[in-house]
Amino acid sequence: MSELSGWAVDISPQGPRGNGYPRDPQRKAFPSKTVANVRVVWERRRMLFRVAVCSLIVSTVIAFTIPKRYEASTQLMPPENVSSEGMTMLNTLSDHGSGDSGIGGSIGSMALGGLAGNLLGIKSSGALFVGILESRTVTDQIIEQFHLSRVYHAKKIEDAETMLWQHVEMSEDKKTGIVSITVTDTSPERAAAMAQAYVADLDQLVVQLSTSAARRERIFLEGRLKAVKADLDRADTKFSEFASQNTAIDVPAQGKAMVEEAAQVQGELIVAESDLREAQQIYAPTNVKLRAYEARISELKNQLQKLGGGNSLADIKSDSSLYPSIRKLPLLGVTYFDLYRESKMQETVFGLLTQQYELAKVEEAKEIPSVKVLDVAVVPTKKSYPHRLQLMILGTMMSLAAAVLWIFMRKWWDAIAFDDPGRLLIEEMSASARSRVRRFAAPVLAFGPAVARFRRSPGKHPERNEGAASKTGVSPERS
Repeated sequence: MSELSGWAVDISPQGPRGNGYPRDPQRKAFPSKTVANVRVVWERRRMLFRVAVCSLIVSTVIAFTIPKRYEASTQLMPPENVSSEGMTMLNTLSDHGSGDSGIGGSIGSMALGGLAGNLLGIKSSGALFVGILESRTVTDQIIEQFHLSRVYHAKKIEDAETMLWQHVEMSEDKKTGIVSITVTDTSPERAAAMAQAYVADLDQLVVQLSTSAARRERIFLEGRLKAVKADLDRADTKFSEFASQNTAIDVPAQGKAMVEEAAQVQGELIVAESDLREAQQIYAPTNVKLRAYEARISELKNQLQKLGGGNSLADIKSDSSLYPSIRKLPLLGVTYFDLYRESKMQETVFGLLTQQYELAKVEEAKEIPSVKVLDVAVVPTKKSYPHRLQLMILGTMMSLAAAVLWIFMRKWWDAIAFDDPGRLLIEEMSASARSRVRRFAAPVLAFGPAVARFRRSPGKHPERNEGAASKTGVSPERS
């Protein structure tokens, strides 16, 4: 004990002191193994610092070397669900599955309806949209449209498809049903254009691959319309050719007009014959008036003969006059009305099918799931990858971890006895590996001096020798 300025100080030895404070056996101490490991790392702090600096530089170079990538996204509204038949089945099952009313009944009906939809294979159109977007048909169209085989440096179409699938993500939100399409590319303009192309191809394929009842009806009516249109054209052609050949424009009207004309001619003939008999009683047979009456009567008989036609069937068929005769009209009327009836029937059928076809098109448009865009893909202005700061930090940390691991591996290796069989085996294996590496690297390493000697050889490059000789004034022969 000693006194210093009125204070009593105990300077008796109480054991070793590391930092000026006495050791308290009741306090906890660091594990000796942990302290030893930390000391090993601390002794190599200079090397770790160099590793950190070098790895930071390398990570920075790599991070800024990686090309930028941009993401363009588009979102589609949840399309209409299953067809009316499927929804009717689900509603029926839901009504039978929940007997009570209220919230519990509604939840039970919704659960049973969803379970029934899964059992019946009735899925939402959103999942159908995602399946179509991920199909090979859409993928090949996108590859061909944007020449992605050249962009991805892929020689085979399968490799280009794999690369495209790695750059595109399609998903459906289970709660809202919104379908999202995200395209990643090094060009922001191409990324936005590809996202929009996916929507256009989806809309086109949904229309082409629709299997609804209205579509099947529309396809059937379309085929029937083509067939009926061909029959109608053929009937009209036959009718027009028949009417043109026989001058049968309107057989009923023609018959009525010809009968009236024949009656008028017949009346004129009777009057002319009466005048002739009266003139015969007054004038001589060689009188001019008698000859005029006879000529008039002969002309009226010829006109009446043309209007009436021949008496036999052969004469009627062989009649080649401009207009058909009265006796020929009944024969023409049968064929005329048959062709006219066929033409009108085909025209009526074509009109009815046209109406049904238009209605089927309207129903098909209602049943086809429509692609409605919620968010249109725009050209991104901010990159999505790489995150350079994260890459730099991650690269530095990984390098430091590898360096620390190497330190402890080196410590473990130095602690092994030199005559240990395991150590001898590892050294033998490493020596063999190094010798093989040298053997394979020797031709490559020897290629460099050979090239240098070839370049320095005077006989291989005479133009260089001539240039050197002109500078020194000595000819190559003298040298």
